[in-house]
Amino acid sequence: MSLRYTPENITKLGEDEIFVFGSNLAGQHGGGAARVAYEKFGAVWGQGVGLQGQSYAIPTMQGGVETIKPYVDDFIALAREWDQTTFLVTRIGCGIAGFTDEEIAPLFAEAMNLYNVVLPKSFVDILEKRAK
Repeated sequence: MSLRYTPENITKLGEDEIFVFGSNLAGQHGGGAARVAYEKFGAVWGQGVGLQGQSYAIPTMQGGVETIKPYVDDFIALAREWDQTTFLVTRIGCGIAGFTDEEIAPLFAEAMNLYNVVLPKSFVDILEKRAK
């Protein structure tokens, strides 16, 4: 099986693609992927969670990894329902929020089986290693 990975820098999206980024609960999309989502893909200032324009916000700045998991679970549930949409997941939480790929990738384990969710190569590598 040939896997597809989220590009490092996403500057445009197809009609049925959604940019998935890490945010803060206040929806202040001032830096990193959140700023890209705000400037290019319709993220709404003041909305820190969920679908907005051609983007989807997952809060990562409110505490430990355990506080991020429910939001990732909600995202995965949506991705299962919206199976005609492709979700390009960035390395959420691994920039400004300060988490490592090893901490965040396991949250997306269930997404590995979804054909419409594209993960960063670093997440996939970690998840494949853990599955062995």
